[in-house]
Amino acid sequence: MAKMRTLLARRRALKWFAGAGTFALVSGCGGSDSSDAVTVVTDTTPTPTSTVTATPTATATATTCIVDSAETAGPYPADGTNSSSGSTANALTVSGIVRSDIRASFIGTTTVATGTQLTITLTVVDVNAVCAPLANYAVYLWQCDRNGNYSLYTAPTESYLRGVQVTNAAGQVTFTTIVPGCYEGRYPHMHFEVFSTLTAATGGRYAVLTSQLAMPAALCNAVYADTTLYPASATRFAKISTSSDNVFGDNTAAQIAQQTPTFAGSVADGYTASAVIGITR
Repeated sequence: MAKMRTLLARRRALKWFAGAGTFALVSGCGGSDSSDAVTVVTDTTPTPTSTVTATPTATATATTCIVDSAETAGPYPADGTNSSSGSTANALTVSGIVRSDIRASFIGTTTVATGTQLTITLTVVDVNAVCAPLANYAVYLWQCDRNGNYSLYTAPTESYLRGVQVTNAAGQVTFTTIVPGCYEGRYPHMHFEVFSTLTAATGGRYAVLTSQLAMPAALCNAVYADTTLYPASATRFAKISTSSDNVFGDNTAAQIAQQTPTFAGSVADGYTASAVIGITR
């Protein structure tokens, strides 16, 4: 209850408003979220990973999986769920949202978000069916930019770093993006929602899972060392951890492990990453 009161207080303090086609400025840069639920752990508990490891191999099925922890969508989802003064932000209804490379804006401008390149593959699986891959599910991924700002909100004229993809026969979607920056009060992360169909996704209100991905600490330390590209992230990152974060802090080790993608690559060449997203049907 205390976390919920804190979240509600912070959301009341945020003065954002946005329209389906026209979006308005929100003061500040970044925001704070709160965890919504605890998952049920099944099968073998994986070991948490906080380092950059060998090149991930995306497989059609996972040997073990758990139901991903449900988390808040936060104040900047642009999925039609947050509104103010009768105006609702919903990028999911806009032509162009279905795309693999999410670095460029697609509403109004074509600005490309700069940062260390990242290609991430997410595999959606059914925990109740021995981690079988789920085809034709839609995944909406969104994140902040290198400065900790979210398009359509604290970067109001941009619509970059948001996109939807539909899972293939192996249950996989792949996005080309950047490593997100670290903003004050939150551990570096990405947001995602999973929908049973693309039609449901473009409606924006029928997600079967809303959650977040935690960036490995070793990755953040390597990327944020470039203070020209990520000017404030290193200082902010030094003050936060998954255990002190108001979203990841109450999750189990198994939940954090599944929410932390496996990374490979370098700052110079860019990174690849993979993660399993467990849901129940």
